[in-house]
Amino acid sequence: MFKTFITSFKLKNTYRVNSIIYSLKGLPVINKILPNSLYKNKFLKIFGNIISILFEIIGTFLWKGLYVWLVLGSMTFAYKTNPVNTFLHLFVFATLIGGILNTYMLNPTKDKYYAIVLMNMDANTFAVTNYFYSMLKLIIGLIPFTIIFGLMLNVPLLICISMPFFVAMIKIIVIGIFSISDFKKNRVVKNENLPTKKVWILLASLLLLGFGLPYLGVVINQIIYIVLFLISIVFVIIALKEIITFKDYKKMYKLLLTNENVYAVQNANSTKMIKENIAKKIEYNGDITSNKTGFAYFHELFVKRHSKLLTKAIKKQTIIIIGIFIILFIVIFLNPTLKEELNSLPLIYLPYFVFIMYMLNRGTTITQAMFMNCDHSMLTYRIYRTPDVILGIFKERLKTLILLNLVPALAIAIGLVLLLYFTGGTSNYLNYFIIFISIIAMSIFFSVHYLVMYYLLQPYNINTEIKSSTYTVVQWITYFVAYYLIGKKIPTLYFGILMIAFCIIYSLISLFIAYKYAPKTFKIRQ
Repeated sequence: MFKTFITSFKLKNTYRVNSIIYSLKGLPVINKILPNSLYKNKFLKIFGNIISILFEIIGTFLWKGLYVWLVLGSMTFAYKTNPVNTFLHLFVFATLIGGILNTYMLNPTKDKYYAIVLMNMDANTFAVTNYFYSMLKLIIGLIPFTIIFGLMLNVPLLICISMPFFVAMIKIIVIGIFSISDFKKNRVVKNENLPTKKVWILLASLLLLGFGLPYLGVVINQIIYIVLFLISIVFVIIALKEIITFKDYKKMYKLLLTNENVYAVQNANSTKMIKENIAKKIEYNGDITSNKTGFAYFHELFVKRHSKLLTKAIKKQTIIIIGIFIILFIVIFLNPTLKEELNSLPLIYLPYFVFIMYMLNRGTTITQAMFMNCDHSMLTYRIYRTPDVILGIFKERLKTLILLNLVPALAIAIGLVLLLYFTGGTSNYLNYFIIFISIIAMSIFFSVHYLVMYYLLQPYNINTEIKSSTYTVVQWITYFVAYYLIGKKIPTLYFGILMIAFCIIYSLISLFIAYKYAPKTFKIRQ
């Protein structure tokens, strides 16, 4: 058993080292320094192993620390309820959500595919040893932060220590009692990266209960948490028995690692699946035409043919946003005492909406569709790679992307202004203007950001796989900056003016750089 685990760990490390070397080769400037034979270079192999080990250590602690600090810590003080109980409440519901979304065992990663499918390793031993290793890392990585942050809030030490074990137990219960039992009964394995509609409804309900109930002053207390912990011990014993005695991991993983081919095998099959999903939303009516000429004509045909893909999610987002504001207005009408609390939403919590606008923006999906159904083929023609053509189409695409993303942005901007007005207003009428313009500015910023990033770092190869390390790094930086602003309470007047100024300056600089360098960088990667 231990030998199988060591072999699988070495395999995972080798894959990680090669990925690190490949990523280094994909970075600007560095790619010109490193030789093409870099995979044979012993120094780089040693360097890659050191980085890999550091990733393993940092990954054990860093993400857990950010989770406790950003998800739990920053939100704890956003409510007026008791901090200790609020912290435990958020922790319990976040744990339930994480237990469903991230099981570890049902995540179809490449190391599982290489070990079980290609190398034919003992699937039972591989699954059990690697799963318990993941649970051990989870507990070790979480425990320092639950203790440190918990004690800062005056949470009892024993509860702080128990929290990482509670997280591990929930994940084990989900796998042992639900996932494995479901496989035994229906012979179906569910990829955790592709949740079903029922799972999404369950997750949405848990999210609403977890982060919504504290606004109503309802949170679980220490006694309830202890009861839940003790109940979990009973169920985890049953789940552990199922995990250890289950003997069909080979069959389960063969279904998981070949069905949908998500992440485990990023090859032509996964690309085909994505293309097929996009193709279903393309309008093939031969009567579609345009009255425009030149680049505008070419682009308008693309937009009309892909109107379902481009607008379906936008319409859903807008309807949901309008529905949320209608519910808020009804709540205000039925319970006027909530006006004061809701009045602070647009006046203090504007930084929250940076992350909301980040999540709503359709830049990544739209640029992916542009590449798969247009640029993927057109970039093979020399005429399409000329500066005039690239910049001409870029301008048309930018206008479309901004207009599309402005639809839900306008719903939010108008909704916040009306919410501020009907909850008591503000003594400084400039706030109305700043709220409206800042939301619009955020929307335009993300539209410009994603399209410029696509043209400057064009990440896809001929198989439509992402092969740009720089593109991935920029994506992560964008996410963390937007996420970092959650929980920040800054007066709207100051934050709004700074955000508007930043969006304008960033957009102008980005457009200038895109116009200068896009003709050189916009090409299919090898």
